[in-house]
Formats: sequence, C-alpha cells, structure tokens
Amino acid sequence: MAPAERAEELRRSIAYHRKRYYVDDDPDISDAEYDALERQLREIEHKHPKLVTPDSPTLRVGGEPSERFESYTHRRPLLSLDNAYGAEELDEWHARLLRVLDDVRPDLVVEPKVDGLSISIHYENGLLVRGVTRGDGRVGEDVTANVRTIRSIPLRLTESVSHMEVRGEVFMPRGSFRELNRRRDEAGEPPFANPRNAAAGAVRLLDPKITASRRLDCFFYELAAIEGREMPGRHHQGLDLMRDLGLRTNPLNEVGDLDFVKRVFEQVAERRATLDYEIDGVVVKVDQLALRDVAGATSKFPRWAVAMKYPAQQATTLVKAIQVQVGRTGKLTPVAELEPVGLAGTTVSRATLHNEDEVARKDVRVGDTVLIEKAGEIIPQVIKVITARRRRGSRRFRMPERCPVCDSDAVREEGEVARYCTNVACPAQLKEKLLHFVFRSGMDIQGLGEALVDQLLAKEMVRDAADLYHLQREPLAELPRMGEKSAANLLQQIDASRSRPLERLIFALGIRHVGQRAAATLARELRSIDRLGQAEADELEALDEIGPKIAAAVGLFFGQPANVELVRRLKEAGLSMQPSAEPRVASTNAVFSGKIVVLTGTLPGTSRGEARALIESRGGRVAASVSRKTDLVVAGESAGSKLAKARELGIEVIDAETFARITQDE
Repeated sequence: MAPAERAEELRRSIAYHRKRYYVDDDPDISDAEYDALERQLREIEHKHPKLVTPDSPTLRVGGEPSERFESYTHRRPLLSLDNAYGAEELDEWHARLLRVLDDVRPDLVVEPKVDGLSISIHYENGLLVRGVTRGDGRVGEDVTANVRTIRSIPLRLTESVSHMEVRGEVFMPRGSFRELNRRRDEAGEPPFANPRNAAAGAVRLLDPKITASRRLDCFFYELAAIEGREMPGRHHQGLDLMRDLGLRTNPLNEVGDLDFVKRVFEQVAERRATLDYEIDGVVVKVDQLALRDVAGATSKFPRWAVAMKYPAQQATTLVKAIQVQVGRTGKLTPVAELEPVGLAGTTVSRATLHNEDEVARKDVRVGDTVLIEKAGEIIPQVIKVITARRRRGSRRFRMPERCPVCDSDAVREEGEVARYCTNVACPAQLKEKLLHFVFRSGMDIQGLGEALVDQLLAKEMVRDAADLYHLQREPLAELPRMGEKSAANLLQQIDASRSRPLERLIFALGIRHVGQRAAATLARELRSIDRLGQAEADELEALDEIGPKIAAAVGLFFGQPANVELVRRLKEAGLSMQPSAEPRVASTNAVFSGKIVVLTGTLPGTSRGEARALIESRGGRVAASVSRKTDLVVAGESAGSKLAKARELGIEVIDAETFARITQDE
C-alpha cells in the first residue's frame, strides 16, 4: 500500500477508535494498540512530511511555543450563568422565566456543572480550525494549538459539515491532577490548589507540548451554530447530533420538569465523589431553542439558563493541633484539629492528613493557616499550607514510632505509605470495628456510643461484634452511668438489630472498600452471606458497580478464618441475614419489571421526567447510556446516537406510541 493511502487509512482508524473511547465509552482496542496506530502514522509522516494533514492526530503534541495569543471576537457572546443556591432560589429563577414566557412551561435540561474552563471550538468542512477561550464573553483568546493537544476533542468530525461552532468545558480529571501535583512536588514546585486552576493554566500556556503533558479532557455542552445541516429545535437533540459527529458530551444530562431538576440535583450530589472530575453544581437550561429566543438575556446572563450551585467546597482555617488516630485495621492516621469553619454546608473542625508522607510533603504544622477541601470526603482534607502566614518558630510534625493507644511498635513496611500498629488486640482497633458495626448505616444499635464501647472493652465484656448479642442485663446495669433502664433499652436495641437486612450486615462487617452502595449491590445480587463468602472474583466483578478492588477485598475478608468464624457466630446469635425485599411496584402494571431502560429523543406529550417516573413505577430502572446491560430503548422523535448504538447491539427498541400504550394502567 502506498504511504499516502496507508496514512489516510490510519487517520480514519484513529478517528474511529478515538470516538469509540471518548464518545461511545466502548473501546474496541487497548490503549497500547491505539498508541501503536499513532506511532505508525507518525513514522510515515516523518519519512514523508508532505503527507501531514491539518487534522492529523500526530499534531496534537507538537508545534512551536506561541509568543502571544491572538484575540478573537465570538460570533455570539459566550455568556456566563447566573447562580441559584438552593431550591428556593431555583424557584425564583423559574418564576421569572415563566413571566417572560407568558406562563409557557418549557422542558428543562439538567447536567453536571463541570468546574473547568469554557471553550469555543470551530469546525470548517469537518476539520478543527479554531479554539477560543471565553475571555470577557465577547472577545476571547485563540488557543487553537493547545486545544489540538486534548485527545477528547476531535480534529476531524465523523461527517463533513460546512461550518459548526460548539461550546464545551475543558477540565483536568482528578487522576491527572494528582499526578501533576506529584510531579511538581518532586520538582520542588508548588502544587496547584485545585483541578480548575490547573486546567485554566494549561490551556493558556505558550508551549503546546506542556499543555499536552497535563492530560486535559473536555465535555461539549452546546451546539452554538451549524451550517450545511438543519439546526435541531431542542437542546438535547443538539447534544445527540454532537455525539453523532464524534463530540463527547456529558452522559448525565437529563430532560424533565422543575421537580425533576431538583431530584437530579440531589442525585448528582450523591454521585459527586465518584466522578473523575470536579463539579460545583448543575446547569439548568430551557430545552426548546425557540423559547430561549423569547426569554433572551440580560447584559450578563441568559434568562433561559441558571447554575444551581452546591455549597462551597474549600475554606481556610487554623491548625490547632495534630492528633494521630488508630483505625480498625491498625492504620495510624494523622488528623488536623482545626479552628471550626463552615464548609459545604457543615461546620468542619477536623481534616485528614492521610499519612506521614503527605504531612511531610505539605509540611503541615501546628499553628499553620491551611486551605481545606471537602470533595466527597466525610472528613475534609488539607490542600495546601498558606506559608506566608506561618508563625515563626513552628516545628515540623513527626509521626510516632509507637502506637498512641497501646504503646506497641508502629511499623511502616516497605512499599507502604502508612504505619500500622503491630498489636492485633489493640483496643483502638477493636473499638473502631465495634463502632463501625453499630453505626446507623450498619446494624443501627442506638445507645452504644464511644464511651460505652470503651467500658465494654475495658471490662472485657466483648471481644468482637458477635459478643454484643450475648450481653446480660445485670452486668450492663452495673456499668457507670447505665442503670437498669438504660441496660434494658440497649438490649432491646441489640435484639432489634438481629432483623436488619443483609446489606446492612455486609456494610457493618467493615470489609475494606465496601461502602453502602456496594453492600446493597452484593446483597441484592447474591442474596446470601454464604454465597458472598464463596463467590469468585470474576463473579463479583460481573455485578453492576463492583470492580476488581472491591472483589479482591471481599475475597481477602472471607479468606481470613477469624472473619469466617465471626460470621458463623453472628448466625448462631440469630441475625436474619436476609436481603431487603424487592421494592414493590407502585403501579399494577409491571411491564418493565427488572429491566434497564434508556430514553432517547422526544416523547410527544410526555417530559423526560414523567417518562422516567412511568418506567420506575412499573418496575424498571432508567440508565443514561446504552450498553450491553441495556434491556430496552424507548426512542422518541429525533432520536440520536443512543438509538444507533441500540440497533448495533441488537437491543429491543420501541417507539413513543408503543411506550404510551404499554404504560397505561388497566
């Protein structure tokens, strides 16, 4: 094959696999195989420089540093969004919108508000020709050379469109951010405070090669203009079209009414910590583009969109002390005791310092002013020290070499980042295991708090969780601050916990990496503690939301004879160990019972939120994207890439008319 033909074949293949990876989330080949394709193309272009085309993926990491950025005037202003904090302010925004629209109630699109840098990308005849920052909303900076280094932004669309402008958010994934700060630390450079600052700085670097090394990513959120094809009438149809053309959009976007938006806001908040990118709220937009034109904009904000924000995730405060806690695995964890400060809707007085390497790297000292962050952590973490405000004479913190609870050796084995107490009978470990077991999300034994657990351990009345079910009234009543009534109440609580469902017990056992959601999945799918203990890793990994780390942790837990004995004794104590009953279907029509359903397109007379409610009330579960686990796709008007993928995978598809008929209650 001639070099020109082979180069073009490689470019088409690379574009196809880039879309499979970034847009479809269903790659056909490994990363190594993808890299090999790029390497072959690079070799051909090196030997035949005239074969290099403007859309060649080899141009992503290249180009000479720019001396400055040219300015570019946006064809349509790239406005920022007004903010709403809480449901009340969202209601006020919606009321203002309805007044402007003469009480016409629009459908609303809601999606996560990615915390990054807004960008405008222009394509001519299907090829990327310009990337521009927001700037002041009217004039931005031409950063095309840097945009070309971002792999999730295609250099060529899957179809040739005469002109198209799309807008998106460039961000730095959390994994890339951690790696960047690790490299900066090794080089003696100050770390970035958060991924947004790191992403914004990377896009505006003068050297594209450095930008490429930052591993940026992008979600596209708006089709701003298109020539050569008809402009869709709805925002979500524009998202589908962008995906069809190879542009990556956020899979969490949904369409519904105002109440649906509020539910999504809470649901996204619960998933926030699991995302590999930072978000600071959700964006709510009118779906119908014609109604957007009616709503118009103020001098600063469009009236048809609003950002519903979560409480602040960062704050500065003072380190009053550094304590070392011992967890249920014996791990020693340094924790900063802080001057109380408001953060993410709560008052924070502690922040984890993780381990001694982290304390040394950040050089956190008593008396320091620090920036703290709560990004899904139960206990916030210290991001950086404000060294300019450090007091004179402060001393570096050093981890103890002996356990602060039992005074046994605290060792750090080779390859480990943490120290562990060597005493398996350390009271701190027993205490933390018991407190976790009785925690509200576990066996929910009220009245059994830290002080009482300390007394039970001191009197050697319990050695593990199973001993709780053999406690007697009289010895309990004799403990300080207990008495007959308190002892009776506690025993009543312990007895009631015997009937807790299996998922609560699995969580209460304290299996590493197994949180509440994973415990619920394991209980729902396996239905038995015995089956869980005997399950192979591949069987567990096949379950929804169960990955290799959780599967390995479950295997390790049940591979320990002491843990197997604990489960046996809990059985003997009369614990139910039965999973929760399957949720009852609210409608007598259970047509979707046990099915995973995906919605795409517009259903006449039914909003996306109403359609979701119909499916869930009839036993189904609505997913955001099509995969091999999908059982059914409901395709309305202007259905896009989800319909195409369903047909490709051979998944059953029904139209809007069929959906309306089968969801009718008898």
